[in-house]
Amino acid sequence: MGDLPKGRGPIDTDTIFAPAIKDENLRDEVFCQIMRQLTDNRIQISEERGWDLMWLATGVMLPSPLVLKELTEFLRTRSHPLSSECLTRIQKITKSGPRQYPPYIIEVEAIRCRSMQIFHKVYFPDDTDEAFEIESSTKAKDVCQTIAKRLDMQSNDGFSLFVKILDKAFSVPEEYFIFDFIYELVEWTKATLTRSGDSQILCQYQLFFMKKLWINMNQIDPVADQIFYFPQEVPKFLNGYYKVSKNEATKIAALIYRGYYGEDATGFQHGFADLLPQLVPEDLIGLHKPDDWKKMILNVYNGHKGLDEPTARDEVLRIIKQFPTFGSTFFVVKQSTDANLANTLLIAINRRGFHIIDPRTKDIIQSYNFSELNYWSSGNTYFHIRFGNMMGASKLLCETSQGYKMDDLLSSYIKYLKSASTH
Repeated sequence: MGDLPKGRGPIDTDTIFAPAIKDENLRDEVFCQIMRQLTDNRIQISEERGWDLMWLATGVMLPSPLVLKELTEFLRTRSHPLSSECLTRIQKITKSGPRQYPPYIIEVEAIRCRSMQIFHKVYFPDDTDEAFEIESSTKAKDVCQTIAKRLDMQSNDGFSLFVKILDKAFSVPEEYFIFDFIYELVEWTKATLTRSGDSQILCQYQLFFMKKLWINMNQIDPVADQIFYFPQEVPKFLNGYYKVSKNEATKIAALIYRGYYGEDATGFQHGFADLLPQLVPEDLIGLHKPDDWKKMILNVYNGHKGLDEPTARDEVLRIIKQFPTFGSTFFVVKQSTDANLANTLLIAINRRGFHIIDPRTKDIIQSYNFSELNYWSSGNTYFHIRFGNMMGASKLLCETSQGYKMDDLLSSYIKYLKSASTH
């Protein structure tokens, strides 16, 4: 167990814990060796290293009942400050269940620095962030509930934690341990990226909290409207995913401007052309010259004098909520399997199912409810789906790098709807 360490350098936790997590006999052996290292050990550095390992071990795994009884008694009779902490961790892991992977590097660094409280920054769609404590036994659902409570939200239904790593964002399943998911994702990223690069770059990630499943949208929740729904919906509008008239676009643009800048109209005086993509859908910008757009938007803007920023943002949501595809997650894909469809399609996934949209007209070409989805699969560059029964099935093979998101969304909506129908 390294009774004579040269210093308090990094511990190779993967080598110690990865095999033990999968094998009860090895788990017992690890705990017994740690207790042995902590018994009558006159070498202080070695003893402290042993407590590092004990703290990490009690956060990810449990021994057999026989060894657990001995371990509990051992910790109760120790005077070291970490003994009570380790007992608490045993109680938590007994309740939450064991982890699937070794301690993540953040946990290892925390115990090395004797800073056992780990606070993790979580980013929100409105460009704000807050720090939340994440323990070894913390699951995604725990963090979602904590965030909703701290922000005074009405509910966290449909919200999810996302881990963004490089150019992808992955939703954390609610029953997954946070550090297990990050560990697995980082290892997967290292293994699958063709460019190995610097491992430090590969390990960089961010945690986001956002609306994932657009359910229970009739519930009045002013906090969710301002922090989540407005900043998540405006990009969909600006990307041209909704079918809107020029007049609707002008009205929404004026409200978006007021939602951002209030009574400050200086943006209309200079550099408006640069501001235009933040206000008007990209496929409509070319209909008029920037100066003409400015005149039309400014005219509507002036008619809203006295409207404060939050109210303007609420009004944007009120209008967008009337669109047939509101509450969708959109994907622009390429396809060549169906000669009756355009090569480029807009896919919308929402609580009503899977929708194929003409990206030019924004008309819905075909809609399938979840019961009509026969099979789907995804990879790094594709998403494949079959509709209908085997006798009359049709299929669509999409070229996209977002297949993993489409796959996850369909599974998550179906899981939610099945759960809701049983309650």
